[in-house]
Amino acid sequence: MKTKLTLIIVVLFMTGFTYAQTADEIVNNYFENTGGAEAWGNLKSMKIQAKVNQGGMEIPLEIVSMKDGRQYTKISLQGNSFMQGVFDGETLWNMNFQSMKAEKADAEATANQKLDANDFPYDLYNYKEKGYKLELVGEEKVEGTDTYKLKLTKEPISVDGAKVDKVSFYYFDKDNFIILMQEEEILSGPAKGNISQVVFSDYDEVDGLYFPFSMTQGIKDGQSQPIIIESIVANPVVDESLFAFPSGQ
Repeated sequence: MKTKLTLIIVVLFMTGFTYAQTADEIVNNYFENTGGAEAWGNLKSMKIQAKVNQGGMEIPLEIVSMKDGRQYTKISLQGNSFMQGVFDGETLWNMNFQSMKAEKADAEATANQKLDANDFPYDLYNYKEKGYKLELVGEEKVEGTDTYKLKLTKEPISVDGAKVDKVSFYYFDKDNFIILMQEEEILSGPAKGNISQVVFSDYDEVDGLYFPFSMTQGIKDGQSQPIIIESIVANPVVDESLFAFPSGQ
């Protein structure tokens, strides 16, 4: 009887040991399952063509991000193109929808953007080298799927002159280790205090890397907006002039 009990304890221990996951293992599995850490590291830029539906009108988006931190989003609306969230490495700017003039962001927003400049292709990539902290904080269901919940704490950002921790929560499918959802607290603006939520699905391959081709973005337990991704191009040819703040403004 004692031998049998000992065997049961050993089996239970080994089972728990085999299936336990650490935060490192989960993230490593994610990058390996979506193309390999080396391939992600070799990615220099990407361009996403997407669309959102606003009041029955489809609005095309072009989103470009570069390994050196430069980025822009181009919105096509009623025959006009509006540049938003443009960052050239030093200056963060947007185009005013009313005046159609480019406007520089304030010093605080620009400083926060500079902190994110090393987060291409994702903030989870090489997070240790960036000094970020990653923790496995539990397991939850996301739309009926069992997930691991990870907490990523980055360097503090400035909000109204005060330093505030930048924290994101990622939910990984326990079977395939792909990201199903991301959440983080909104720290400024009209929605301050709410939780932003992005749900990812329809992963597909682009030049050996796997990206989600469907996203739903919104407020947790509130309204959300689906984003349909039509194409993703890895290492595209990009017009460098699009990042620069327009001269004479």
